[in-house]
Amino acid sequence: MIKYVVFDFDGTLVDSLDIIIKGYNQMAAKYRSRQITSEDLLILKGMTIPERCKFLNFKLYMFPLAALDIYRFYRQSLTDLHFNPGMKQLLIDLHAQGYKLGIISTNSEYNIREFMSRNGIDFIDDMHCSNNIFGKDKDIKKFLRVNKLQKSEMIYVGDEVRDIVACKKNGVKVIWVSWGYDDIENVKKENPDYVVHSPDEIIGHINP
Repeated sequence: MIKYVVFDFDGTLVDSLDIIIKGYNQMAAKYRSRQITSEDLLILKGMTIPERCKFLNFKLYMFPLAALDIYRFYRQSLTDLHFNPGMKQLLIDLHAQGYKLGIISTNSEYNIREFMSRNGIDFIDDMHCSNNIFGKDKDIKKFLRVNKLQKSEMIYVGDEVRDIVACKKNGVKVIWVSWGYDDIENVKKENPDYVVHSPDEIIGHINP
């Protein structure tokens, strides 16, 4: 029986693409990488993370440092950040139904908590943040251990291929949302447990 519903933040709960692109473009020269144009977005959506880095001439090993720069910009842009349609109400509904709620993200905990506070969401039970872009499987493993959960007691909601891969490594069921950062053709290769195209569909998979 599911006790904990855990969400990815960027792309899944919130529409932060414009903020992240603006932050990245501001520091692209510092890392000698190519800026992202509006024409690039559809191309990038269909790429893996290593392919995106190659396309942008960005060194993957620089991600932890670049993330600090991007999320500092992000902090200054929180007034421009919004929930994806229906996701705030979904959190409210799940909380009302007695589920515990968590967030696992590569964003900073300050940014997420500040955004939630500004939007009147004060019932997130646990949060784990890390700037290790390929370490989400370890984050999920730690989340299960800290909260003393069996893998069957947690379900994860995310928008990227790496979310699915991380969940599969831990035996945790994953719901992939189609409004996020990754293209469905790449996602299908990893066989998420559920694919949804609206927040209303999520509860149906949590309460079958």
